Amino acid sequence: MVRDEIKKAISEVIEEAQTEELLLKFEVPEITVERSGDEKYGDYASNIALKISKLAKKSPNDVAQILERRLKEKILFAKVQIAPNGFINFFLLKEFLQEQVHEILEEKDNYGGLDIGQGKKVQVEFISANPTGPLTLGNARGGFLGDTLANILQKAGYVVQREFLINDAGYQIEVLGHSILGDEKAQYNGGYIEELREKLKKFLDKPAGEIGFKAAQLIFETMIKPVIEQRMKIKFDNWFSEKAMRESGAIEKIIELLKEKKVVFENEGALWFKSTDFGDDKDRVLITSENSERGREATYISQDIAYHYDKFIKRKFDKAIDIWAADHHGYVSRLQAAKKALEMSGELTIIVMQLVKLFQDGKEVRMSKRSGIYVTIEELLDEIPLDVARFFFLMYSPDTHMDFNLDLAREQSEKNPVYYVQYAYARICSIFKKSDADIKKHINEADNLELLNHPAELILIKQLIRLPEIIEDIVKDYQVQRLPQYALDLVRAFHKFYEGCRVIDEKNQDLTKVRLVLVESTRIVLKNTLDLMGISAPEKM
Repeated sequence: MVRDEIKKAISEVIEEAQTEELLLKFEVPEITVERSGDEKYGDYASNIALKISKLAKKSPNDVAQILERRLKEKILFAKVQIAPNGFINFFLLKEFLQEQVHEILEEKDNYGGLDIGQGKKVQVEFISANPTGPLTLGNARGGFLGDTLANILQKAGYVVQREFLINDAGYQIEVLGHSILGDEKAQYNGGYIEELREKLKKFLDKPAGEIGFKAAQLIFETMIKPVIEQRMKIKFDNWFSEKAMRESGAIEKIIELLKEKKVVFENEGALWFKSTDFGDDKDRVLITSENSERGREATYISQDIAYHYDKFIKRKFDKAIDIWAADHHGYVSRLQAAKKALEMSGELTIIVMQLVKLFQDGKEVRMSKRSGIYVTIEELLDEIPLDVARFFFLMYSPDTHMDFNLDLAREQSEKNPVYYVQYAYARICSIFKKSDADIKKHINEADNLELLNHPAELILIKQLIRLPEIIEDIVKDYQVQRLPQYALDLVRAFHKFYEGCRVIDEKNQDLTKVRLVLVESTRIVLKNTLDLMGISAPEKM
């Protein structure tokens, strides 16, 4: 990555300055390099002079001047500039940029791949919808986020497992049974409940829990799994049953382990976890008392602790990423507390998805014919293509509320961001069809890339080489919305290049060849970006 090259150059000149006793000896802190937001301030910038000024016992500006003189000698910079407060701006050399095109052509589908993960095991658990009804728009948001994040982690060198937790046991399953019976404890309604009542009519004399479990199985097999696999095109590596885990005695084992750690206590007949000792805001009930509404039973947090113990201790994942709905926010601190109490090794990250609202003609669409409450994923995908749905959901940070504009999603023009990106890919393919050139031969002979010196060409190359950096940034903070935004930035740069530079110039065959090579580099990077998002790259539209 270019950022790594700049960091390496900074590290080298600091070491040189220390050797020459222009700077004191000290351990250099982490060097940060950011892409500049305005090209007049260069391509990249670093605050390293400000960061080490106290260690060097010099002003940030003095440190910057010492570093600047040496950085100018590095072959990747056209210019190094000191900015206010000791910041250093870097302008990349055009020869360095031209050389990056070779790297893209050599790596092809692998371009953007990193070795950050170094083969570590990561599990991404997402959707995990209760099998009590059809999948919602919120499930779609978490589903496409989880699937794309898993793709990115794989690209970054992790061994990734996609998992769906089937919540096929517990209170919500009993409530589902009551809903099918239609008694006073019913909570779920809609057309699908009536359908289930008809399908399960021979079981209506059974207890609510038994009816609920049979209904949950039907919902999972007919409304959830097929939609995920066939409509959303998401492939899970593992479907983990809560019921099977409960029946294995895993929850009882967790309770015993917590007792051995002396992090539980009895109060009013209930068993409590001392979660406040591990950063939670209050202690949590693990097993309710006999006098509670449902009698003595394990709470949801007990099940969740057992499930994550299985992830970290039994299956030995180095990292687990859970993507939860907004209404599960309160469980984050208690689960992290339990992880500390049981000394589970590995890193747990919980991403909480905010709500989605669907808008049509400026008004919120609330009701669903099938669920009676919310619009389902199937209903949305009946209205718009999967590519559009994925792109739209990925455009928003998970921690922000999302207003889904159905009118824009239906738009089949460049006003629609996903079509804008896909049209660019189709245009690239059409360029090759119009050209009589053998692109493979040109790639092999592309030894005169110094002809790529038009401002629009260099700007396009600067966008192309951002992909590995985008992947690295997402791996660090899981902000997947960077990827669709990058796709839009890349396509804008390509359109400016296409408008400003004639690709096929019969009067200049050498220039035509290298521009075709640049177009091929753009195709590779754009295709890799779309693949990461699970979005198709059409060759014609």
